[in-house]
Parts: sequence; structure tokens; C-alpha cells
Amino acid sequence: MSAPPEPIHRAGWRLDPLVDGELRLDGGAMWGVVPAAIWRALTPPHEDNTIDLVCRSWLARRGAWTVVIEPGVGTRWDAKLAARYGIRPGPGVVAGLAALGLAPEQVTHVVGTHAHWDHIGAQVVERDGALAPTFPRARHFLPASEARVTRAGGGARRASYRREDVDVIDAAGLLEPCSGRAEILPGLVLHELGGHSEGVSVVTIGAGADGAIFWSDVVPTAHHVQPSYVMAFDVDQQKSYDVRSHWLARAADEGWTCLYFHDPLTAASALAREGRGYRALAT
Repeated sequence: MSAPPEPIHRAGWRLDPLVDGELRLDGGAMWGVVPAAIWRALTPPHEDNTIDLVCRSWLARRGAWTVVIEPGVGTRWDAKLAARYGIRPGPGVVAGLAALGLAPEQVTHVVGTHAHWDHIGAQVVERDGALAPTFPRARHFLPASEARVTRAGGGARRASYRREDVDVIDAAGLLEPCSGRAEILPGLVLHELGGHSEGVSVVTIGAGADGAIFWSDVVPTAHHVQPSYVMAFDVDQQKSYDVRSHWLARAADEGWTCLYFHDPLTAASALAREGRGYRALAT
């Protein structure tokens, strides 16, 4: 087994990236109104116009707390759907924990930014012919608006939700819906924003130059750091533009480390202003 990536230390927390799996999504949808001449140079597509993405969880540890931020895509996929989305397993969040000497039972908190299947599917596993929580002792935090949309059938993006990803956790008594600004643990805060989905959120850890922000799908890759680079997947594109403009400015001006979920090459970066936009910089 290869050595785990080097951790990032911010505000007393140790942050380790854990790649749960890979997938391929349509490049035009991932880039929205951005001209193909621009995005194809940044993320070269395959012949079917899809681009390579990962599902990267982040493990945050401090003292007795072991937190999985964004569990990932998981493995509960039949061959037809796996082929449709180019889902490729591995190494997996559980294997990533094992490489760090941890078992799923040692996870104390799970934080989901929204309920799309590629972000929280891994928090449920098939065990002994039934679905069960992957992290059976963890408190699971999720925006209440996302739980509501999931149970209502997913709305405008219903294909992006699976009800069992939420119901299994709730049935086990582990689901803790939240809204607005929710401080999960001291210094680790879930901020509900909306735009990409009903209640998509970002997670901040610490503040200032010793702080970090997990972007989720608000900024899916380090190439998407311009406010106007809004995905076609987003249900409210004006709101996406507004929240991205505000939070990208904060991240650059306050010196936060940026943590990415979908970028296959860049797990984390600094962010600097460049003209009217921004540029991701090596940490």
C-alpha cells in the first residue's frame, strides 16, 4: 500500500485527503457558460465529452474528534449506472482510514454538504444483505433542506439523489439536520449557501491565514475559481454566482487554504486575486 498523502495542519486540526472514487461527467455541464475553447484546455475531455473527476473526502482530526467531511460516492452501483457515470471505485474512504490506522467505528462525526449521491453515497454500505451506516457511531450532519429535497424526490435534479442515503442514517438515529451557520465542533463550521442545490454548503476550519475552506460543489475544482464559472448542473445559477463571488473573495483576502472535492490533480491550494478574478496557487 502506498504511503498516505502529506496532511495539512490548520487551526489545530489535521486534514488528510481521502479519495473515495472516480467518475466522469459531461464537460459542458461541469463548465456551464464557459466557452469550450477555455475549459477544454483546462480539463481535456474524452471522446464522449466527459472529463475526469474524483470524489475526495477530507478527514479532520483534533483531540478525540475524528470527522469525515463529505463521505464520497461509495460502491453501491450496478454495472449500468456505473458505466453511465464512469464510476470507478477506490481506493475508498474506508481504505483511506485504514491506511491511517483508523476503523469506521472510530469516526465521531460525518459532515455532508449536500445530498447528491456522489457526495454522501459512501456513508451507507450494504452489510449482510441490508443497508447500514458505514460509520455506525458517528453523528451525521446534513443541511435540513437537503434531507427534505431528497425525501421529496429530488426536485429539478432528482437523478442526483437517492433517498436511502439519508433514510438509512436517520433510521439508525444518527442524522442531525442543520441549517444556516452550524458550528459542528469548535472551529469547524457548516455554512448553508444554496445555488448548486437547495442547501449546498461549504465547511470552514479555523479562520484567517490558519484557516481552510472545503468548497464541495460550490467550487468543484481549482480551475473553477472564477465567480462566473458556474456549472450547468446548478439549480439557481444567479445564486451560485452571488455566493461564489462572496466566498471566493473571503478565501483570497483572508488567506484560507482551499480544499477541493472533485479536482483529480489538485487536492488543496491557496487563492490569490489576479486582475478581476482569482488564481489557485500551490500551498
